[in-house]
Amino acid sequence: MTAYKTVLLLMGVISMGCNSYAAKPTETNLSDNARQVANGNNCFALQLYQRLQGEKGNLFFSPYSISTALAMTYAGARGRTQEQMAQTLCLPTSKEVVQKLAEGREPLAPEDFAKAFGKIIKDLNARGDKGTYELRVANALWGQQDFEFLPSFAKLVEDRYDGHLERVDFVQAAEKARQTINAWVEKQTNGKIKDLIGPGLLDSMTRLVLTNAVYFKGTWASQFQKEGTQDGPFTLLDGSQVQAPMMNQQARFGYAEADGLQVLEMPYVGQELSMVVLLPKESAGIGDLEKALTAENVSKWLGGIRKQEVIVAVPKFKMTHKFSLGDVLQAMGMTDAFSRQADFSGMTGRRDLFISAVVHQAYVDVNEEGTEAAAATGVTMKLTAIAPGRIPVFRADHPFLFLIRDIRSGSILFLGRMMNPKG
Repeated sequence: MTAYKTVLLLMGVISMGCNSYAAKPTETNLSDNARQVANGNNCFALQLYQRLQGEKGNLFFSPYSISTALAMTYAGARGRTQEQMAQTLCLPTSKEVVQKLAEGREPLAPEDFAKAFGKIIKDLNARGDKGTYELRVANALWGQQDFEFLPSFAKLVEDRYDGHLERVDFVQAAEKARQTINAWVEKQTNGKIKDLIGPGLLDSMTRLVLTNAVYFKGTWASQFQKEGTQDGPFTLLDGSQVQAPMMNQQARFGYAEADGLQVLEMPYVGQELSMVVLLPKESAGIGDLEKALTAENVSKWLGGIRKQEVIVAVPKFKMTHKFSLGDVLQAMGMTDAFSRQADFSGMTGRRDLFISAVVHQAYVDVNEEGTEAAAATGVTMKLTAIAPGRIPVFRADHPFLFLIRDIRSGSILFLGRMMNPKG
């Protein structure tokens, strides 16, 4: 009988954000394939949120980090395992590839997907090095020191995802390997994600750990003045209130209204990334908003944003969230990958690996200067006209959703829910 070893996927995430005013999509030379990858990532992000929203309280994660770690794993998947991962990650399945070929259209094959995904990563890192904001996407593979991986797999991950294969000893020194990987994650996230891998998660049967870290730090293009921050009531879902520090300013921001919803976009310095806040008009409207959170609706809401003067009040907050995503991903259709039916022969040439765990942790801190972070269906939304001369008031004093996105590619980097700024 083939001895199955474990593959562990880990996503350590931190992002930092800042003040800004309304941003329109910038001109981009991204290929159609890269655009398709970004759209697939956002589809996965919103479907994953639907699975996670049942958790109580505040919620924050980086769908982009999770997609990246799983994309590296997808590169080594074959057969039904690859098909299930493609469907879960909103990638073209083999059936869709065949259909596109029959229609005379160019399909997005797995190798094209890796190339396009890698282009987005390189573009994000290149722009993050310019100095207007910090943005870093880092990947690494951690393989058992005497375990053979196919050179083609290691080369693809290094060339496309800039993920180098590092050797550690899970068999004789699993705890040391855990500390080594955790130290890498902590360094890549500027110390915001610590001890991502808990004790006992690695053992002598572990053969490969795939890690991704996303770090973002920016400054609002239109900063909030600290003297303007005042404590005010924040209404919780049950109708009770807590006092929270509310940041205030009046400036030009991206703004839109839809049925039962206000949308505010606050770009960061450089006008390439932004935070978008989705605020229900009703204090208890978060449930209806979550039901309507589809890729189609989000695209519609973002497409309606226009720059104008807005009176803004949003709370200062910070949170850390950690997830074990194995059960969630299996419920989304990735069943074989976590079982002995797994086929990751693209990694080793043998069907001897399966995923044992997927761990994700995210951190966010929203303040006057910026943001620091490490992660009803079918309702038609219509944009309402703003009455001439009326300055809209956007007061986020009750539960809302927020996301940090890359305007150039359209990729959602972080996605969260604020239920209580006091934790």
